[in-house]
Amino acid sequence: MSDLIEKRLSTLLAAGVTALLAVAGTAVPAYAGGGPATPGSAGLGDRLYPLLGNGGYDVQDYDLRIRYPEKDPKQTVTGDVTITAVATQNLSRFDLDFGGDAVGTVAVNGRPATFSRSGDELVVTPARDLHKGKRFWVTVSGFTATPIPANADSPAGFVTTPDGTIMAGQPDQSHQLFPSNDHPSDMASYTISMTRPAGWTAVANGRHVRDKTRGATVTSTYREAKPMASELIQLAVGAFTVQTRPAVGGVPIRDVVPTRLAAELLPKIEVERSQLSWMTGKVGRYPFEEYGSLIIDADLGFALETQTLSLYDTGLFGLPSYILDPIMTHELAHMWFGDSVAPVTWSDVWQSEGHATWYELLYADETGQLEDYTGYTSREAYFKDVYTRGDQYRTKYGPVAHPLKADSIWDVFNPNVYDGGALVLYALQQKIGVKKFEALERAWVATNRGKSVGARDFIALASKVSHQDLRGFLNDWLFGTKTPPMPGHPDWTTTAPAPALAKSAPQSAFIRR
Repeated sequence: MSDLIEKRLSTLLAAGVTALLAVAGTAVPAYAGGGPATPGSAGLGDRLYPLLGNGGYDVQDYDLRIRYPEKDPKQTVTGDVTITAVATQNLSRFDLDFGGDAVGTVAVNGRPATFSRSGDELVVTPARDLHKGKRFWVTVSGFTATPIPANADSPAGFVTTPDGTIMAGQPDQSHQLFPSNDHPSDMASYTISMTRPAGWTAVANGRHVRDKTRGATVTSTYREAKPMASELIQLAVGAFTVQTRPAVGGVPIRDVVPTRLAAELLPKIEVERSQLSWMTGKVGRYPFEEYGSLIIDADLGFALETQTLSLYDTGLFGLPSYILDPIMTHELAHMWFGDSVAPVTWSDVWQSEGHATWYELLYADETGQLEDYTGYTSREAYFKDVYTRGDQYRTKYGPVAHPLKADSIWDVFNPNVYDGGALVLYALQQKIGVKKFEALERAWVATNRGKSVGARDFIALASKVSHQDLRGFLNDWLFGTKTPPMPGHPDWTTTAPAPALAKSAPQSAFIRR
């Protein structure tokens, strides 16, 4: 869909004429294909998060409108969302993911719909069945949500800080703010409008479209036209300062920090401009409209790649530059690996974290920060140590592309998807050579831009680019319970797992997600 059509659609939806648009999608023969109408599944059956996402439809676009009534970071907000989707089966009802406080009304194609709630499932029954292959619109009006304090030991979601509220939705918390199909396999475009008291700032993913003042309130609208997974959404609203910087290769840069800390924090983010040049030199053009950083004064405990606006907390910015800079590169790398190219299941998170760790270490190496950052004089020495722990990781956390469980967020975001994922890439580079590996990296992000893909897709493309059948090699590295031999290093050995393994925990004091 062209940008012009998307803008026109967004404008129509915002003007409240969704019902007029919906009429065109209803004049179809009953059950033109796909059998009788049945309920969509509650959850997509993701192995790690079975109830995330929902079956029976594919979301195309979100028009999200959130209202912040006061200058109070702890306040309950209200909102409306219009979701444009295409039915993938004949639907008698369908679910949305929503864990917020309350829901006002629901309409489908402009007609009131009945709804109920079951845990984090919002179950919607339209007045008329929805037909396979046809576009439909669902509007949830008057929902409410209340932010929670940041917690370094668990997922965050809709977060309050001393200066305002932000989003940290990965992997399964964005639906605590708004109804959605909250799974990375269902990427969509977004229009995000935030109404707040004059004097507060509002920033979201994508490009700033407009500000509209009405009395004592201001509504800021942003448009993320590129496909985005719901877990990557960002709405930063509060006493923030926005700093624009010179564009890099045509990519506008804007940073968002608490106003009271702007003088201290803004100079430390300047390095992102040279990092963006460095990353585009490695893997090709930047995939989105803008880039920048958002820093919050809270103990978030991790950095996060919210699309076009990487999220950090002030704890990280108190660390030396030889730690800060590689972590910033890690989050920037996610714009290609994890955001533009998203995991199709949460077992595929190694694709995001393994690649981001790879470029984090490569940047540290090429900028002379590696030894200070890791304690190793070379990446080869670093990967040798990771290799030593390979069998321990696989026993404790599961294979690289098959985490054992998701009881804790750190069961999924574990050392074997970060360092173990990067080790897989090192082994692959050893196997096919540097030039073919670099060609594969560029081909991976170019071929799959705006898509959700998995390990099997990576294996197929690696085989194609290298002109080798890598199915056995990469299956062993990604899904094996034992660490395979390292090409070029027959002397590398692993340490046997201990008989009793300790409870899983984060691999470092600061996690880059």
